[in-house]
Amino acid sequence: MPNPADGAPLFDFFAQPALPAPDVPADELTGLVAREFGLDVRLRSLGSQQDQNLMAHAVADDEPVAVLKLSNPAFSAAEVDLQDHVAALLARELPDLRVAHVLHRDGRDLRGWFDTSRGRLHARLLTVVHGRTLNGSGYLAPAVVERLGVLAAAVSRALEHVEHPAQERVLQWDLQHARRVVELLAPREPDTAVRERVVTAATAALAVLEPLAARLPAQLGHFDLTDDNVVVPPGGRLPDGVVDFGDVLRSWRVGELAVTISSVLHHAGADASSTLPAVRAFDAARSLTDDEVEALWPLVVLRGAVLVLSGRDQAVLDPGNAYAQDGLDRERRILEVATELPIPVVTALVRHALGRSRPAAPPPAAPLLPPGTTVDVLDAGTRSEVNDLGAWTDAGTLEREALRRLGAADVVALPHAAPVLTGSPALSAEPPATVPTGTTLWAARGFTALAPFAGHVRAGDGGVELVGGEAVLRLSGAAAATGPGPVRTGQGFAAVPAHRAVHVQVLRDAALDVPARVRAAHAPGWLAQVHDPAPLLGLPPAVAVPAAEVLHRRERVLAGVQEHYYADPPQIERGWREHLADVNGRVYLDMVNNVTSIGHAHPRVAEAAHRQLRLLNTNSRFHYAAVAEFAEKIAGTLPDELDTVFLVNSGSEAVDLALRIAMAATGRRHVVAMREAYHGWTFASDAVSTSIADNPAALGTRPDWVHAVDAANPYRGRHRGPQAHRYAPEAVAAIRELASRVDLAGFVAETYFGNAGGVALPPGYLEAVYAAVREAGGLAVADEVQVGYGRLGRWFWGFEQQGVVPDVVAVAKSVGNGFPVGAVVTSRAVADRYRTQGYFFSSTGGSPLSSVVGSTVLDVIADERLQENAVAVGDHLRARLREIAGRHDLVGAVHGDGLYLGVEFVRDRATLEPATEETAAICDRLLGLGVVMQPTGDHQNVLKVKPPLCLARESADFFADALERVLHEGW
Repeated sequence: MPNPADGAPLFDFFAQPALPAPDVPADELTGLVAREFGLDVRLRSLGSQQDQNLMAHAVADDEPVAVLKLSNPAFSAAEVDLQDHVAALLARELPDLRVAHVLHRDGRDLRGWFDTSRGRLHARLLTVVHGRTLNGSGYLAPAVVERLGVLAAAVSRALEHVEHPAQERVLQWDLQHARRVVELLAPREPDTAVRERVVTAATAALAVLEPLAARLPAQLGHFDLTDDNVVVPPGGRLPDGVVDFGDVLRSWRVGELAVTISSVLHHAGADASSTLPAVRAFDAARSLTDDEVEALWPLVVLRGAVLVLSGRDQAVLDPGNAYAQDGLDRERRILEVATELPIPVVTALVRHALGRSRPAAPPPAAPLLPPGTTVDVLDAGTRSEVNDLGAWTDAGTLEREALRRLGAADVVALPHAAPVLTGSPALSAEPPATVPTGTTLWAARGFTALAPFAGHVRAGDGGVELVGGEAVLRLSGAAAATGPGPVRTGQGFAAVPAHRAVHVQVLRDAALDVPARVRAAHAPGWLAQVHDPAPLLGLPPAVAVPAAEVLHRRERVLAGVQEHYYADPPQIERGWREHLADVNGRVYLDMVNNVTSIGHAHPRVAEAAHRQLRLLNTNSRFHYAAVAEFAEKIAGTLPDELDTVFLVNSGSEAVDLALRIAMAATGRRHVVAMREAYHGWTFASDAVSTSIADNPAALGTRPDWVHAVDAANPYRGRHRGPQAHRYAPEAVAAIRELASRVDLAGFVAETYFGNAGGVALPPGYLEAVYAAVREAGGLAVADEVQVGYGRLGRWFWGFEQQGVVPDVVAVAKSVGNGFPVGAVVTSRAVADRYRTQGYFFSSTGGSPLSSVVGSTVLDVIADERLQENAVAVGDHLRARLREIAGRHDLVGAVHGDGLYLGVEFVRDRATLEPATEETAAICDRLLGLGVVMQPTGDHQNVLKVKPPLCLARESADFFADALERVLHEGW
């Protein structure tokens, strides 16, 4: 045991590799704290790999007052002082960082060496950093990972010039000694498979690292800023605290980052690309040298190797240490994920993320194809016509299209690096491999491939390789070598058969096995290992336009208030039924798009619009049949008294016109609206919109002719559950009182509380309110823009659920399946009175094109029984969501009917405190799992579940499974 006096030797792991943690009984320690530090506490173990840590709670109120830390007796006084010195320095130099440091009381630090039943030990009381660590393997959002990089950089910068006598201590966690640790512990590992896996990984990492080692900057560092040792404040999401300075020493600066990002890898859904936000953040504050960039991932791999060997060794040495036992699976996972991609691939990913890619000049190359060969480039990307009408869902589409084109060309080529949508799974929680790392060829006739450079031919079961001095040409699939051995440039070396796919890769490293296709997130790393085969085929090289550049162009030109979903949105360029596809070939389930009610890219709508555009499209004042047919179909879905139709372009215009009609018909101007509603962006529709989510100043900026009544929300409003019946009489009383002072034109509300997330109004609410409005001489205006048109399943119109008939109905969104068309429907008598305002005219509302589109949508709803599907699939989905709610307290309620549902998240089911930040994060996490979802409601804490009405049952289950996963793994 080290002598606590000055001058004791520093710890050297290789001289004393066994470090069982102290295990002084809690009751003994309670007495020590009372006797030595004057505190009356209860102690609860916190666990530690090699120290003994306990939380001290005050006996009086059970509040945590300190952390009691007993250092491993192997550590000298100088090393303990090093830890305390660094903690105090960071607390002083980084005021925004909460740091666990030694408590100071009555003029002294609460620390010292004390005799215990386990020998003489150093004990100290540390400040409590309130909150939670990121311990466990739940999901870490990119913002959280980024913050880890920020914290690591801040600590590294603060310690850059700090020196201490104990800084040269030798710990097993110091990655400078990783080779020695592996060589010491690997022979003691009893599991042969584990030992071989670790040694193989470490050997590969050391081969890259050791030539760089002498050039890596070194300094004092924390070197354990992991998910276990950072703290998230209560109610927060991003860590702002640091604890546990047990591994402080002098080592390679980049090791700080390597240790931090390695701890990300065991978390749900993480891979190498998940660490990039932390790498970028660290580099922004502590610019990595080129050598450090090269060394980073080898160090991550070595950290994983050391964790696995040390953890398993410690578990054998200290079998009662639950903390060490619990970490074994996490440590194994870190190494597994660290080695999923080859080190050169991850290093290239890091370089790409930092804007420091090192493109290699392609090797000299002659043609691969015989002279005169014609080549047709096959586009299988998201925007390609090849994938129209859902053809992308069939993996066989690609080969059929290639073979079809062979009549007009000698060779059809699927290009290198261009993402392929064809065959991409429609429902997948994991991004598929869609980016080719070479070019796939189909030949009309068999031919002999020519060597584009001199080399040696090797044949194998998977094809042919031509190994040259600067590159390797690999023909995979049906190609066969004409004979092994050396070949000259231009000499035949492989037979390519007719009508068979052959994949062509030009590799920079013969030892690296590059998959034919890779995930888009990993593509920059893999593509850095290959050359584009295009020059060999006489084609121009691939040039991609990054999605980030397209987003930048959008934001540069469009007004800032014209927002887009998600901070980092995928570039969506195709839809089909309930699916959306981005330019990387990733397919998402669209659970939010009630605009495209009958499904994306519906072939009947596309054909009808195409046919009409070939005939006529002009303004609606010309005489043609389509407008009459469309208006008749809309009126046919409504009660007989609603028989007169106005056609407009949007929901905002529909509500605006409906209000103008009410004002014209009554000769009045005052309108009653329900709070927490959104009706549109035009002057009148915005005036009656009271949702503070859409306009934070909504309630205080209404014009004097708008009067609001309480939102009749039975879940969250003033009257809840059985008390919700009070909303109707209170609204009636308010309307009558208002009518005694002003002339009332009407009442406008959604007939089913869509903006709040599909909340049904209390039974009888609209019946009572409509009667009061009419009694006062006003009209009842129903906003059916979101909830109408069969979405509720059992009712085509929302007002049917309430058993009422409004005087004016406004509808849009679903009407055109994404095409700009809407309608206002009322009685002939009311419509005729609008003449007092002049005439009505909309250039494209009711144009031949919009009329044909609108008619076709109604036909599809009927012919494909989409309203019935909304009942069947909606009921199934609602049942699934309610089962989930029973397992997760964050889900306060599941609202809605049919395929207009809402999942409301609350932090407390009693107080209904809205979980606004959590809801946004859940939506982001769902996107990563392949589901498009957005929040709604005044508190933005409700998932607005309103997918296309063609939603399949398996898609509903995919969404429910994804939501369950998010609630289980975190967000």
